[in-house]
Amino acid sequence: MRIGVFGGTFNPPHLGHIESSMVAATQLGLDLLIVVPSGIPPHKDLPDGTPPPEKRLQMAREAFKNLQNTHVSDIEISAARRTYTVDTAGKIARDYPGAELFLLLGTDMYLSLDSWKDYETLLKIATPAVFFRNADDKDAIDKYSTALFKQLSVKTKVVKSSIYPISSSELRAMLPRREGVRYINDTTYLYILGNRLYGAKPEWDWLRKQAYSMLDQNRIAHVAGCEEEALRLAERWGVDPDDAREAAILHDITKKLDTASHMKILEEHGEEIGRLEDGEEKLLHQISGSALAKSMFGVSDEVAQAIRWHTTARANMSMLEKIIYIADYIEQNRDNIPDIEVLRAAAYKDINEAVMLGIRMTLRDICSRGIAPNKVAIEALSYLQT
Repeated sequence: MRIGVFGGTFNPPHLGHIESSMVAATQLGLDLLIVVPSGIPPHKDLPDGTPPPEKRLQMAREAFKNLQNTHVSDIEISAARRTYTVDTAGKIARDYPGAELFLLLGTDMYLSLDSWKDYETLLKIATPAVFFRNADDKDAIDKYSTALFKQLSVKTKVVKSSIYPISSSELRAMLPRREGVRYINDTTYLYILGNRLYGAKPEWDWLRKQAYSMLDQNRIAHVAGCEEEALRLAERWGVDPDDAREAAILHDITKKLDTASHMKILEEHGEEIGRLEDGEEKLLHQISGSALAKSMFGVSDEVAQAIRWHTTARANMSMLEKIIYIADYIEQNRDNIPDIEVLRAAAYKDINEAVMLGIRMTLRDICSRGIAPNKVAIEALSYLQT
């Protein structure tokens, strides 16, 4: 059995890690690839803002989960102490007696092998396999591999792979700028966002794609219109446009779900609601959508609250909440609502007056259909009138 051992901090794992491991598996004829995220690495201090070991382990599992014959091991993470590759390789060798082990290494790590703890023992357990990326590496690798062979009779394997144009440190810097999604797979990106790692914020095109995939096709135009309107209102009323854009894009992500699906989401997120009155099932999407936006996409509490109240409004709304409530009402595709132009004009003149007008229009509509008025909406109107 031929086993590759691929260690690293994976902080975070990216497509370069995945592609390199796939190339190594092919060129070395591996039967199994074991990915080993380090817990407390001996060779370097982890940078500020590094997620805890358990979250780096889960990121690696998300990153590598679709690769065949690949196992992400917690052997170093679970140790809860500084770990050394010689110990990890020894444990793997004992777990797979008779297997041929290959230690997958980047050029810099390979060229420092003789500084590693008990490296002579390590190289008796596992054959080094270095990623050769360009001609600049060749002379150094040839020289070092010759020295290792003379000293220890170790034959280095060379894995020829192209340079992937990203490093984990570069990716960490990109994520808060809403960049870098092209260097990371969707499941890993979702995990990073949902757990609010690295200060990451979702890239706009990616976020729209995710949100639109959760909608009925005939609702996409409305959500796009709501985003445009929310940005205009944010500029008019001095609100962070990024917050307005996020809330607008995500405000209807659970709109098409049935009542049972809404209730399942609410239960999973610890949201409790009282008995629903007739007609109030249509209001569930604002609550479940808020919970899902926060857990899936890592939106701030302020954005989550704007989604949470975009249908009913509430007393003492933030300016962002008012903007999303009004944008949802007046976006350009809403041309079949009586008095909509009056509401549109009010939205840019007096936002409070616009919210009151919107609530009155809604209450008038639902009462005309024999539905009891929503208590939260009545409270919101009363608050604004005082």
